Amino acid sequence: MPKAEQQGITVKKAADTAEWYSQLVIKSELADYSAVRGCLVIRPYGYAIWQAIMDYLNARLKLLNVQNAYFPLLIPEHFFQKEAKHAEGFRLEVAWVESKDDKAKYAIRPTSETVIYDAYARWVRSWRDLPLRLNQWVNILRWEVKDVKPFIRSREFLWQEGHCIYEDEAGCDADALIYLNEYRKLCEELLAVPVLLGMKTEKEKFAGALRTYTMEAFMPDGKALQMGTSHNLGQGFAKAFGIKYVGKDEKEHVPWQNSWGVSTRLIGGMAMLHGDDKGLVLPPKIAPIQLVIIPIIFEESKQLVLKAAQSLAKELAEFRIHADLRDEYSAGWKFNAWELKGVPLRVEIGPKDIAQQQVVLVRRDTGKREQVKRGELKKRVQAALEEIQQEMLMQARKRLQANIAKAAAWQEFLKIIKGNKIALAPFCGREECEGRIKDETGGVSSRAIPFEQPKKIGKCVKCGSDGKFMVWFSNNY
Repeated sequence: MPKAEQQGITVKKAADTAEWYSQLVIKSELADYSAVRGCLVIRPYGYAIWQAIMDYLNARLKLLNVQNAYFPLLIPEHFFQKEAKHAEGFRLEVAWVESKDDKAKYAIRPTSETVIYDAYARWVRSWRDLPLRLNQWVNILRWEVKDVKPFIRSREFLWQEGHCIYEDEAGCDADALIYLNEYRKLCEELLAVPVLLGMKTEKEKFAGALRTYTMEAFMPDGKALQMGTSHNLGQGFAKAFGIKYVGKDEKEHVPWQNSWGVSTRLIGGMAMLHGDDKGLVLPPKIAPIQLVIIPIIFEESKQLVLKAAQSLAKELAEFRIHADLRDEYSAGWKFNAWELKGVPLRVEIGPKDIAQQQVVLVRRDTGKREQVKRGELKKRVQAALEEIQQEMLMQARKRLQANIAKAAAWQEFLKIIKGNKIALAPFCGREECEGRIKDETGGVSSRAIPFEQPKKIGKCVKCGSDGKFMVWFSNNY
């Protein structure tokens, strides 16, 4: 990047997380702002991360017999009227265009249930057609942004959305949970982002769904970030769109459906969670560049060192590497530039290292430096990348658990929330009580009902009636 553009981040993460994050995304070249408010330009470095997520998930979905397809961007207005709860849930978010020919109105895809299920009504005829499992990778437009934040919340974003049909509820619900667990693996094994899994309350579930399962991460500024969801849609959409099948009993039945998705929000959550005052800190498995080679150049040994750096690049070609051989920048400037971009490992080689047949290996996450003999380098790089991946997840898990506290009473609940932590509290499940919690705390919401529940719940943290389940509450994006 040009020198003029490579100024480091000018605020501390702990002092102003919002400004730090905005600078992080732009200056690390993950993305850039566009001329349209709320819409983001994803730069090649950021898109390489999204491509890795797509590649990982496509491989997993193939094993689950999910096929990729594509459905139209424009959705007829009358489709939204077929499922009332769904239509109301997206009423304020939909952007509309009008046909010049017949004055018909079309929604620009805020989600694709309706346009997909119109097709499913034509395709599904028999139990032999089920289960039908399709996924699409598309862009989404939701005109609801109040606080634009790159990747975290924007009007347009990229995502995948899976839509499946089953003969019965058991198969539908089992698969919905399988997809949620695949998302967990993606977050933890690829992005080193630990997540909390659970079910949304009635108030927070997806519009039109029977049940919504969610995956929540916790950001350094004390806010939860929904990283992905999987919905058991029940039979409501099937009834609304006339999806029926003839079963083995030769009778007509209404099928069950689920939908599930993750988006480019994953990139933002990973960047915000792991980044530091120097810039991005990328887990090796997702990093577009796993290792950067930086020659320490002096005029008298320039050609010798550059040749050695090129030799290193060939030697380490099995990794995703970049050799920064530019001689118009100092080594120190390059260190800062690649730290900003979060490259997991740096290999330094200078004339003294060549003489001693070694290199200096530097970890981005800890800053730890070590001298490594050339003959041991490939093995050590492999081990270091694995160590970084594991330790980043381990440290993030420790931070997550340290930021969860149980609350049995309202004042205790408020203290936890004011401390920018997650409150695990007994809750009655009533929507009006949840509304009061949100109103009286300035926006705190239920994030998920944990799958594992204690035998004894206790009294609701807000209204004092019998608790139905324990719930994670926090501020959120």
